[in-house]
Amino acid sequence: MAKKKQAGRRLEGWKAKKWYRVYVPETFGKVEIGDTISADPENMIGRVMTTTLGEVAQDYSKSHIKMKFKIKNVAGDAAYTEFVGHEVTRDYLRSMVKRRTSRIDTILPLLTRDGKLLRVTVVCLTLTRADQSQVHAIRQTVAQILTAKAAESDLDTLVREIVSGDLARDIFKAVKTIYPMRRVEITKSRLEQIAAV
Repeated sequence: MAKKKQAGRRLEGWKAKKWYRVYVPETFGKVEIGDTISADPENMIGRVMTTTLGEVAQDYSKSHIKMKFKIKNVAGDAAYTEFVGHEVTRDYLRSMVKRRTSRIDTILPLLTRDGKLLRVTVVCLTLTRADQSQVHAIRQTVAQILTAKAAESDLDTLVREIVSGDLARDIFKAVKTIYPMRRVEITKSRLEQIAAV
């Protein structure tokens, strides 16, 4: 008898929950990325949803880019998100790295024009092995380009340029004058906090 009561209670709890459609921000075309369930919309605020850029852009050549969005508000049966980070998959990164070449990682905190702090990881892959002074010059150039770009862009613009690959192409053009490059990728970004403006 007790078992039956518990099962009934569980069923009632489940019925009290409601499905919500989750949308990405305007920057990414307000595309629906899935559903989530909750008994109270307030409990969904702060929930992080993961999808791929392939799903968002309907371009499956970009399925190696994982995107993270955090629910910031709920209206009716819709949940709206903000971008909180991206990362390329490990196997994609592994496939790019070749022997007897240099992999130069640069991790930088970037402050945008609208006071948001985004931490990014840039990976530069050379055609042959670079020496220490060249590695240092490449890192310096990457830092200069990204810091300047962040200072003149709001978060939405910066994120769009990162995930589209436009910013990586700009970096590639600049660093290939220092040393022959095979590839430049912004492999990771994470929204750290909202800094005081």
